[in-house]
Amino acid sequence: MGRYNQTIVTEFIFLGFSCQRCTNLCLFLLFLTIYLITLAGNTIIIVAIRLDPWLSTPMYFFLSNLSFLDICYTTSVVPQMLTHFLTEHRAISFRRCTAQLYVSLSLGGIEFLLLATMAYDRYVAICRPLRYTTIMNKRVCIQMVVASWMGGLLNSLVQTMFTLRSHFCNSKVIINHFVCEVLAVIRVACSDTYINEISIVVAGVIVLLVPCFTVLLSYVYIITSILHIRSSEGRHKAFSTCASHLTVVSLCYGTAIFAYMRPKGNMSPSQDKMVTLFYAVITPMLNPIIYSLRNKDVKGALSKAVGKGKNQ
Repeated sequence: MGRYNQTIVTEFIFLGFSCQRCTNLCLFLLFLTIYLITLAGNTIIIVAIRLDPWLSTPMYFFLSNLSFLDICYTTSVVPQMLTHFLTEHRAISFRRCTAQLYVSLSLGGIEFLLLATMAYDRYVAICRPLRYTTIMNKRVCIQMVVASWMGGLLNSLVQTMFTLRSHFCNSKVIINHFVCEVLAVIRVACSDTYINEISIVVAGVIVLLVPCFTVLLSYVYIITSILHIRSSEGRHKAFSTCASHLTVVSLCYGTAIFAYMRPKGNMSPSQDKMVTLFYAVITPMLNPIIYSLRNKDVKGALSKAVGKGKNQ
């Protein structure tokens, strides 16, 4: 063990998805397209909300923050992945790996907390409509977003410190992944990773399961309140308001719980890469599509923005 303490890691080498140049070129074009759609979709959502005064409500304030998070999250992963599709030497320095690990863990944690905040906002809007503007005032909304960011950043700091204090056998560490992901890094450590695994479970409970339980509890009250609405049109409007958020919640929490809260050794590295790919690359692309397709207010704001652009 003393020998491992003296080993200084200089870089991590990724195995990626394939060694064949043709396959990597096709993957490059595919993920470049996904990345551009993600940037465009989330940017359009943010701009539409900013330009339309009818969307200056807590719900859309949180949605614009979610879109900003998705842009940052996918940008922390995809550009490096695209570069590695075009090069044979798929390496990243220890410092860059540390930064990537910290940023991706932070943004992921922030998103889970923010989704729980959005669920609480829907709960107040539907179950406490007369007090909605009082409870969810601008100051409270900002405080909730700040709390989500602080919680995600703090959790990531702890997780990154625990992960990178592990001992590695060589100065150049090979990782069967396409990104510095916490489970992939721990898997190649030479030292005992029991403490790391415990910290991941504890963080998963605090940042993942507790917000997930908050969302579920909120929607129990929401659905109960909706069922008591006498007007079928009112019930339909209430359900449609929550449908987009509930779909995004299912995608984000479902894949994350599957990835981080499963029994040890229950998934191969290839499956691990697919799960990471889904919640780090695919989900940020789907979120603006889900919200724009299922939300009449967002579609209306987009139509107005397009109309103004044509008139100018």
